[in-house]
Amino acid sequence: MSSASPKTIQIFLPSGEPTGIRVAEITTRIVQLIEVPRKRLPEFFKMTESTQVGVYYLVAVPEDGSAPQVYIGQTSDLRARLAEHDNKKDFWERVLVLVSRTHSLTPTHALFLEWLSIDTARKVGRYSDLNANAGSRPHTLAPLEAECREMFETAQTLLTTLGHPLFVPLPQPDGPTVEAELFHCKSGGVDGRGLFTNEGFVVLAGSVGRRQNMPSIHGTSDERFRERLISEGVMKIDGNTVVFTRDHLFRSPSTAAVALLGRTANGWMTWKDQAGRTLDAVKRQAIGA
Repeated sequence: MSSASPKTIQIFLPSGEPTGIRVAEITTRIVQLIEVPRKRLPEFFKMTESTQVGVYYLVAVPEDGSAPQVYIGQTSDLRARLAEHDNKKDFWERVLVLVSRTHSLTPTHALFLEWLSIDTARKVGRYSDLNANAGSRPHTLAPLEAECREMFETAQTLLTTLGHPLFVPLPQPDGPTVEAELFHCKSGGVDGRGLFTNEGFVVLAGSVGRRQNMPSIHGTSDERFRERLISEGVMKIDGNTVVFTRDHLFRSPSTAAVALLGRTANGWMTWKDQAGRTLDAVKRQAIGA
């Protein structure tokens, strides 16, 4: 985040259901973010916000731990555009819509915010970007660009609060404690490096895994999950190995270990620090002690 100042975020549930439409806003800002599960689109279309100019984020978070997906767009008629995406795009599970509380978002704002969103999402690399291209940076006058960047900062905060950290870089080791923070997964040519974080387990770029899928995962969701990581470009094939092209967040240490080893694995025992202690010993047993 660009600012670490305290914030108060208000989340309104139009239907009263926590799993339904959620409207999030920082009450001192002019934009709000509306999260709409795909099956709740008809409810959103009855809201006045659905006819506004807006920037939207179609997202899907696969259960198998492969990369979340996002498609970013902008429109002057959210109702028409989202209805079109509902008919033609299969991948997405929910949409997050950025609109103005004061109806002051213009098509010029939306074009710049769309470009800035795609550009930032690609630099961060948390989500697989399904946009064909980001286009060129729109010509925007300095005062309007300043408005857009303030809106974007608000969008960053609200998206992350609602569980979609599109624009937040993955944790990185830094300073003199780098090696002490790392865990390693090594076995028969596998050389993985990773970090245990609040969000899950991050395998770092350059980690080397086994290309072959072992019999223990043949025909299973784990085999399909590994192939998906390759097809999405998270891992690239290099002879008999696969190499992580970028840092990647997994929901659990075990999923991260399966991705590298190509077999079933208990990541709590497989990942070890530089002293040879398991992740379980360092993190879970330490808490128990």
